[in-house]
Amino acid sequence: MKHTMISAVLGVMLSAVPAFAEMTDIRFTLGWKTQGSDAPFLVALNKGYFEEEGLNVTIDQGEGSAATITRIMGGAYDAGFGDINAIIQNAAARPGEAPVMVFQMWNRPPFAIAVSKESGITKPKDLEGLTLGGAQGTPTTRLFPVFARLNDIDIDTVAYESLAPNLQEPMLIRGDIDGAYTFTVSSWFNLIANRKDPAKDFTWLNYEDYGMDLYSNGMMVSRALLTENPDAVAGLVRAVTKATMEITKDQDVAVEAIVAFDNLVDPELERARLEFALTKLMNHSETAETGIGGLVEARLARSIDLIVEGYGLEATPAASEIFDGSFLPPVAERTLDVALN
Repeated sequence: MKHTMISAVLGVMLSAVPAFAEMTDIRFTLGWKTQGSDAPFLVALNKGYFEEEGLNVTIDQGEGSAATITRIMGGAYDAGFGDINAIIQNAAARPGEAPVMVFQMWNRPPFAIAVSKESGITKPKDLEGLTLGGAQGTPTTRLFPVFARLNDIDIDTVAYESLAPNLQEPMLIRGDIDGAYTFTVSSWFNLIANRKDPAKDFTWLNYEDYGMDLYSNGMMVSRALLTENPDAVAGLVRAVTKATMEITKDQDVAVEAIVAFDNLVDPELERARLEFALTKLMNHSETAETGIGGLVEARLARSIDLIVEGYGLEATPAASEIFDGSFLPPVAERTLDVALN
């Protein structure tokens, strides 16, 4: 009897081995430290949506949206959350090697110049003769010459002060600089942390409002994963789509997943950051046609031209090299039935 029971147990264990062996390991990098805007990935992890797709996903914190691309291109990660504009830069320099965006999450860019309301600055032309500060290499900083051209700003009159990212909001508050090149979803909450009201105390000159209709962050995958395991890519996209649609209706689920991943975060702060991402970055009117995760190829092509100009790239990648929407579920499954406002 004992022998039979042991055999039965071993049989069950052995029969389970193939199921575990079929799981695909995916190394995933976030764009920065744990934030509310990461909720789609953390919900997919916390609620087992990745596992349902046969994926064993390990998520690590990031070092910046652009660093996501270098991490993936270097082979340390298979997928991640980062900026599509960084993909464009790398695709121009190393065609066929840069990651590919498969789920466009932020259809609106978080690039803006923040100025104090007390300054009286209300439009781009008002920036002439002032000093703007920000970190080198960020899209807002690097793309300012294009912003200036489109808005008839005499760029030679605008001084630039290079700053560490953690200094730009304090220096803006003190008046050490007249304006800051910001990544809104970060700077907005840095100002709150400095006991300022970003809506009442500051004016935001958003690039998208002044001729720079760019895309921004989303989920990208390595060329290797795309080529060697397209089923895994499809599983990633399905899981993230499911989680994204869920959090648009229920932010409590998102906060629970964020805290489960990193219990050092401020839950209410990250809830607010998630709401900012939902209402300021993910609510472009085009998603009524493209669905969450999709984009308009003609618009992407125009944004590629802006990036080529702004970064002085020697080649212009085709939109098909940057984004692959073939893994997305049908639009009907990605259409919001709640208002993001």
